[in-house]
Amino acid sequence: MNNKQKHRGFSLTEVLIAVGILSVGMVFVAGVFPAAIYLTTVATERTIAAVAADEAFAKIRIYNVDLASPQWPTPDPTAQCVGFNAVSSVAVPACEFEYPTAEMNEPNQYCWSALCRRVESAPGVVDPNLVQVTVFVCRKANPNLKYPDPGGSGTPVDWPVPFKVNVVATGSNELRITGVTGDKTYINDGYTIVDDATGRIYRVLERYKATNDSIILLDGSLNSTPPSDVWVVPPPLVPPIANNKCSGRHPCIAVYQKLIRF
Repeated sequence: MNNKQKHRGFSLTEVLIAVGILSVGMVFVAGVFPAAIYLTTVATERTIAAVAADEAFAKIRIYNVDLASPQWPTPDPTAQCVGFNAVSSVAVPACEFEYPTAEMNEPNQYCWSALCRRVESAPGVVDPNLVQVTVFVCRKANPNLKYPDPGGSGTPVDWPVPFKVNVVATGSNELRITGVTGDKTYINDGYTIVDDATGRIYRVLERYKATNDSIILLDGSLNSTPPSDVWVVPPPLVPPIANNKCSGRHPCIAVYQKLIRF
């Protein structure tokens, strides 16, 4: 009688193939996690930004806008945007621009700022009570970061706020930054800018490289009167701060706009 037992199993080749397939699958699964974390972060920030913007519009209504303020542009108050602080009826405490306003154990990471522009009820006729309000909601990633001063004092500020940059049109949807050298570091791919003269919001698709690094491509066509100034929230200043150059993550999460009757 043949008592020889037959032993069966996987060959080394089969094991190696199985391990290879499993490894490829694990690589794809591992690659999903960073994307999922990023998208979750973006969704969370945009949700917070929407709530912060609603609170900002409510506070602007509460503190009110002085429609007779001498800070409005003359002779045409619809010609450009002005900061909410400049035309508010009363002095707004700095803490009101942080979100959430309530005291927290940790420093607040979110803040908002606003631009105001008078609008016309008819061509050439200023609506006496209607104001276009543009709110920028931003996130400060590190409490030690500093940002350019929009007032031009040269002293850095603690929170990201809109900064006016001089531009000229170079095409139907292109602008060239014509300010000082450091200004081109204020605008980069994916940033949101606001036309000073019309309040129109654009998204920057690309800032060109090499010798054309001062030219930006927008997501829409320019109006018949191209902007000469745009507002943007620049990234944080990089040392030495005296150079007034910016780099790093874009602090502006979202830009919201409403017409408010005061």
